[in-house]
Amino acid sequence: MRLSVIGCGYLGAVHAAAMASIGHDVVGIDVDARKIDSLAKGQAPFFEPGLAEILTEGIASGRLRFTTDMAEASGAKVHFVGVGTPQQKDGYAADLTYVNAAVDALLPYLSAGDIIAGKSTVPVGTAAGLTPRVEATGATLVWNPEFLREGWAVKDTIDPDRLVVGVPSGEPGVLAADVLREVYHPAVAKNTPFIVTDLATAELVKVAANAFLATKISFINAMAEIAEVTGADVTQLADAIGHDARIGRRFLGAGIGFGGGCLPKDIRAFSARAEELGKGESVAFLREIDAINLRRRDRAVEIVSDALGGSVFQKNVTVLGAAFKPHSDDIRDSPALDVAVRLHGLGAHVTITDPAAIPNAQRVHPQLTYIEDRDEALRSADAVIVVTEWDEYRHDLAPEHAATLTAGRIIVDGRNCLDAGAWRDAGWTYYGMGRP
Repeated sequence: MRLSVIGCGYLGAVHAAAMASIGHDVVGIDVDARKIDSLAKGQAPFFEPGLAEILTEGIASGRLRFTTDMAEASGAKVHFVGVGTPQQKDGYAADLTYVNAAVDALLPYLSAGDIIAGKSTVPVGTAAGLTPRVEATGATLVWNPEFLREGWAVKDTIDPDRLVVGVPSGEPGVLAADVLREVYHPAVAKNTPFIVTDLATAELVKVAANAFLATKISFINAMAEIAEVTGADVTQLADAIGHDARIGRRFLGAGIGFGGGCLPKDIRAFSARAEELGKGESVAFLREIDAINLRRRDRAVEIVSDALGGSVFQKNVTVLGAAFKPHSDDIRDSPALDVAVRLHGLGAHVTITDPAAIPNAQRVHPQLTYIEDRDEALRSADAVIVVTEWDEYRHDLAPEHAATLTAGRIIVDGRNCLDAGAWRDAGWTYYGMGRP
């Protein structure tokens, strides 16, 4: 099938390459000429495992190309819209400027029977507002939210755990759902759940999923706050309640909290939309979820300061990680980088290392010191804090080896991902988040 993908950022570039990899003829379209030039050469403009390989393969096969010309969308059966919906500068609500611009630019090139499939995360009601403009061309608007995990986005696109398609009522919706089944034929053939809903439900599925994940993370971080004043161990607590099948252990990792380009802005936008609908009280708890999340960054800085005698001024602090999560170079609302900046603001000499995110971090915070080599970054550190749980830190860094690089031997485990006993046995003073 011939497909177009409007918006070639993180979501769109992965989607375009993944659709080509399963046999479709795909054109990716974006207004950013530099991004398009990079993608057309098979060069991913961001770090995502597996993306470079399917980009190169798709371009070489002729099934995948990229352009800035919206007219190239003409002739495609399905047009995926995957542009950004950032937080508004003057509030919590989502900025739909790019979604509206993408749809309006696409309208002249639609034909009767075409399908626009929205993939962007949008406030509920967005699709209803766009539908009249799309239907006037004879096309059908559906909403097909993405559930990508950065670091696993290629797999999650090709082999998702579920597919959700929100469609209009009547025959146009039935036909559109059938076309989307064809688009995702490999996953459908494996009996991946294919859930057809109305438009509003599909929009809500995405924000509800993110709100629930954020709630689970902040819940265990709230328990960490209680553990810190009672002497309890939040990791043992999480293990114990995680054995309950109704709760589960995943996303019960206490630490410095969540970040990235999705969860923080999505729960804020959800709160704002609920207020607009007159149901702000229904998701009022999300404000506290956000507040708990931000407090854990403060707490990490406080632990480093306490470990160094009450002040980080003129102390050498090595920060292990800059990306908001491992297997990514994304620094958007990164708790790791935020902690590093706060330590620098308190007068510490901060050195940051990260396997993938240093170039992005340097562009945003050039005032900090960056060293690519992990061991070199550890030398002469008075304290070390783990803020992104890369394997290079949680598995591959032996505490005995680290002890030979610095005399400080203070380790703050901002992700509770280290073996506390092993580090203490190697002569380190170990501090966890919500752990004795």
